[in-house]
Amino acid sequence: MRNQPVALVHGLGSSFEHGWRSTGWVDLLSDAERPVVPIDLLGHGSADAPHDPAAYAHLDTTLEAALPDGEIDAIGFSLGAQLLLRIAARTPERFGRLVLIGVGENMFRTDDTGTLADAFEHENRADPDDLTTRLFVQLARSAGNDPLAIAACLRRHSEPFTPDDAGHVTCPTLVIIGDRDFAGSPDRLVAALPDVQLVMLKGVDHFRAPSEFDCIDAALEFVEAVPPPAS
Repeated sequence: MRNQPVALVHGLGSSFEHGWRSTGWVDLLSDAERPVVPIDLLGHGSADAPHDPAAYAHLDTTLEAALPDGEIDAIGFSLGAQLLLRIAARTPERFGRLVLIGVGENMFRTDDTGTLADAFEHENRADPDDLTTRLFVQLARSAGNDPLAIAACLRRHSEPFTPDDAGHVTCPTLVIIGDRDFAGSPDRLVAALPDVQLVMLKGVDHFRAPSEFDCIDAALEFVEAVPPPAS
């Protein structure tokens, strides 16, 4: 049984409390006697929420500074998974095991986030037929986040991430993604990671993945944080 702390890193528009505690992850890890490292990304939850996109330019290094010293396991969803992957590419020795949820081909794309940022800045202008944008805005609102901070986070400049970068992530890694996820196929990411397992969630989209029992079970089993059976 592993005893490393487990860092939980949420996705865009969410928070530690909204993304991990309300969905049961924190309780399950506590039942398995694994210390949990709570993370709120800049602009989210209890963290500072600047409105200047430049403040988010080095979001991965900001996250890295929030991680404890010593080897940890980490589970990230969406934006959180992308940031953890960047950190693990630079310092794979910091991670015992890494779980990436809701990330695929988008790790290597440079998507235009301007429309989504506009929706956070001017919610009444959002396209009513754009379900993904509406879900992101609703998610951020339900988590109590500042929409202008989320917009600034979206407008940050990020350096490209390549399959060669992913090749430096030598720690055991689990990729979990729904087959309806807009993140795209995980094939190139899985091919680039040296020590990787893949779990595909059938009929599951991006937003549903972290609350799916199959996702939770696979992640906790991978980091060896399965609670002991009741006596």
